[in-house]
Amino acid sequence: MTRLAFDDVACLRGGRVLFEGLGFALAPGEAALVTGPNGVGKSSLVRIAAGLLRPAAGEVTREGAVALLGEAHALDPEWSLRHALGYWIGDRTATALAALGLAHLAEVPVRVLSTGQRRRAGLARVVGSNAAIWLLDEPANGLDDDGVALLERLIAAHRGAGGIAVVATHTTVALPGAQPVRLG
Repeated sequence: MTRLAFDDVACLRGGRVLFEGLGFALAPGEAALVTGPNGVGKSSLVRIAAGLLRPAAGEVTREGAVALLGEAHALDPEWSLRHALGYWIGDRTATALAALGLAHLAEVPVRVLSTGQRRRAGLARVVGSNAAIWLLDEPANGLDDDGVALLERLIAAHRGAGGIAVVATHTTVALPGAQPVRLG
């Protein structure tokens, strides 16, 4: 069964406690909306959830494959978009490009994509991963209104198929029924 849970988790960065005593549990179809001002640990929470950062205290339980969208899109800028995505998601590339409205840019080098197109490309990598748990750090950054609406539809479809989503954001991203995780 897919599951993500934080039990009494604390985060210490640069000798400073960003948060402590944090607990939540997500089952298939559920989401957490992580909000708060700059510097309170939203990105650190996502990195802890991904297993890239150890919590200072507490325990994280992660059952299911994880896909992470961080600040960087993790795509080689010199490769074509198709090739760069193919490195990560193989034969699911065409489907992911279509899902994000990027099929017409498949042969364009990643370096010439706009900020919003690069963000969509990063999301295509997540969508094409087939991971049960999506960890999205500021996924709406660089997206226009249509891009944000598409992001919301993709997350809803992922949850509808039994996936889990953790979304850390400064901007409004509609996640009906998501557990609020307010830091700071």
